[in-house]
Amino acid sequence: PLPISVLGESALVKLYNFNEFNPIQTQTFHHLFKTDKNCLLCAPSGSGKSACAEFAIMRMLVNDPQGKCVYIAPKEETALHTYKDWSARFGSILRSGQVVQLTGEVAPDLKLIGEAKIIVCTAKQWDVISRRWRQRSAVQAVTLFIADDLHFLGGNVGPVMEVIISRMRFISTQKQQKQESQLRMIGLSASLANAREVGEWMGVSSKGLFNFSPKVRPIPLEIYFHAFDQSNFASRLMAMGKPVYNAVMRHSDSKPSIIFVPSRRQAQLTAIDLMTYRQSIEGDTFLSKDVDADGIAKIASTLREPALQQVTTSGISFLHDGMMEDDWEAILGLYRDGAINVLVCPVDICWKVKIVSHLVVIMGTETFDGRERRYVDYPIADLLHMMGMASRQGIDSSGKCVIMCHIPKKEHLKKLLYDPLPIESHIDHYLHDHFNSEIVTKTISCMQDAVDYITWTLLYRRLSKNPNYYNLQGTSNVHLSEHISDMVETVLGDLEASKCCQLTDDGDVSPLNLGMIAAYYYVQYETIELIAASLTAKTKVRGILEILSHASEFSNLPIRQGEEKALKILARNLPQNLPESAQFQDPRTKALVLLHCHFSRKALSTDLRTDQKRVLCDSINLIPAIVDVISSNGWLKPALAAMELSQMVVQGLWNKDNILMQIPHFTKEIVQRCEAYEGEEPIESVFDILTLDDDVRNDLLRLPDEKMADVAVFCNNYPNIEVAFDVQDADDITASDPVQIAVTLEREVDDDDEDEIDESEMGKVAASLFPKEKREGWWIVVGDTKTNSLLSLKRVNLLRKQKAVLEFMAPDEPGDYNLTLFCMSDSYLGCDQEYSVPISVAVGDSDDDESSSGGESK
Repeated sequence: PLPISVLGESALVKLYNFNEFNPIQTQTFHHLFKTDKNCLLCAPSGSGKSACAEFAIMRMLVNDPQGKCVYIAPKEETALHTYKDWSARFGSILRSGQVVQLTGEVAPDLKLIGEAKIIVCTAKQWDVISRRWRQRSAVQAVTLFIADDLHFLGGNVGPVMEVIISRMRFISTQKQQKQESQLRMIGLSASLANAREVGEWMGVSSKGLFNFSPKVRPIPLEIYFHAFDQSNFASRLMAMGKPVYNAVMRHSDSKPSIIFVPSRRQAQLTAIDLMTYRQSIEGDTFLSKDVDADGIAKIASTLREPALQQVTTSGISFLHDGMMEDDWEAILGLYRDGAINVLVCPVDICWKVKIVSHLVVIMGTETFDGRERRYVDYPIADLLHMMGMASRQGIDSSGKCVIMCHIPKKEHLKKLLYDPLPIESHIDHYLHDHFNSEIVTKTISCMQDAVDYITWTLLYRRLSKNPNYYNLQGTSNVHLSEHISDMVETVLGDLEASKCCQLTDDGDVSPLNLGMIAAYYYVQYETIELIAASLTAKTKVRGILEILSHASEFSNLPIRQGEEKALKILARNLPQNLPESAQFQDPRTKALVLLHCHFSRKALSTDLRTDQKRVLCDSINLIPAIVDVISSNGWLKPALAAMELSQMVVQGLWNKDNILMQIPHFTKEIVQRCEAYEGEEPIESVFDILTLDDDVRNDLLRLPDEKMADVAVFCNNYPNIEVAFDVQDADDITASDPVQIAVTLEREVDDDDEDEIDESEMGKVAASLFPKEKREGWWIVVGDTKTNSLLSLKRVNLLRKQKAVLEFMAPDEPGDYNLTLFCMSDSYLGCDQEYSVPISVAVGDSDDDESSSGGESK
């Protein structure tokens, strides 16, 4: 093995806390660190592949001062772990702002990419950014592209990964033709059966292909299978209880163990079972002899869940996705320090926990899927990842993994886990949205372009190799081209039927408005088709809410065991009834119930709260798309209703609730006291709370100091916007001519705070119930309330001051009109403004005069 001193630069050597690289890192070192060639590295999970990717990054940092590296991962959790690791380590040798993680919002992300050297993101985020690569110099400036976990090409994120890798490969060949700086491609994956084809697709030569067998691990892994013959899922799990305890005692006594179970409830039950077995058989706990039991009891007493407190004191603990952040960190801290030896985790967080152990026990290989109402096998990528956690480099000479499964599954699992993975492309089922985005960016402008686009994908290379899998009739060139042409025609035909694009008889393709909206907001074409078909000029907030919940984006929300019943009970207690057609095993009904619960501020179980977060984050992206579809139909009231829905989603309130309820810690009682207050001015808005005297405010709110501080933060962040507008050439407006209104928005800031204000903090939304950080957006709308017509709309982001010009055609009939200018927030209730805009339209010149004067003016 190579010592770390081969890196040469002392700053680079300091990045590692071990002395020598493992055999896999040693074999790839020369190719990655000493050359600029593309590379594909396939090795089992836990082999230290990320260090190999770091070799390529270090070469870029040393040799190319202008270099930019993009690292993409299929899972958000993997991207987050990588970002935390690299920002701590590479951050120590780079300037701040040079290691960044993308947020998924285009404008801030482009700013981050412009200044960064190392960019970490998910496949989906990079797809959003790189779709318009021809217009974005920051994307063209990338010189190193690293794709992690390529074995996910066969999973549900696969199509997006395949598209972006094909796109980066295309950009790379374009750069070579123009003789610009090279774009280097690095792929990391589990062991693959068809690695050569994946390598050829990524432009990797045979020298740059490293495909290690699944049996070759830096730390050997002993795998034990334990099969059970109970056919009922619940009784099989019960039968596994004692064998799990025996496995921990036999293979990993006093060394750390991780046990993966199918569900959150099972994690708690298994932890309690293990504690009971240990006490009844051995008469003691899992705590090591040298551990301070009182110290652990003290930490355990701070945990929120009673069951968690009980098991933690005996050296076992469990984690789940809905835990409080502090509890999560406390338990992981105890595990890493060696105070807790056994950790039980539900399988759905296997990517979220970044830990290693001596023993991994996989208790059952199936979990319940409520949408299909059956038990489904764990994805193979998850199993490989869990097995890879049994590798403590530098501590153990070998790791151990015990897999407990149903007897009929045993041979199948053995084959999957001992042999390299074959991966196939699934992009043929997901081409619609990708085609649509390429039609909008003009990459595809005719049928032939679409066929050429497919030749860049992995699908094209796999079609002839595995024809049966892709329903090909034969493997000759004729069969292949016929199959691709049929596929392209079907996809473009579907897009045309949903009014996303237009096809001519010659085979030319051009984008339509709905297609542009879908591509801009990264919304599925089926969702846009549904939105356009369901909206009417009379749709109210409730109707828009139902349309929103039927978006295809929500169709893969999980439905867990027993959740239908829980959702029914929740639905009974909601202020608004659900539509009669609601089916509780349908993920879309679940999305609707979770949104209703958010607006009514109902307490939810841990799992539902996790799902609710996802629904809210997706909704805030879908609502602007709904607004754009409404505005292209020219309807005013539905557009304002959709904007109100956006405020409701961010603040977690119904639009008819008192707007003071959006202030943190405000309860109905506090609001009633504010309404009953008989001062000089009634308390109707957030600003009225700020203007009260301190003693009056304290008497009305009756909150402790730390809660008062939250109230102060919200009230100070609440936007106070000054709107000014000017109708250009107001005296000279003629029928059917364009009218322009210049609008200026300016945020009012206290003179005292003028010096202290950080521009980058401006516009951050204070919303305690919204799961992620959000920036304010504003819609400026001009419409005629009498005829319910929307004339012009612009969406702007506001820091200190923002100008916008709205343009629309004057009405055909001369006369006086009273239009309305609306300034609508997308994040706060109660700060919308409207102004009356009177305009006088004169009679336009007749066509004859226009044509003669037009001739002269030229």
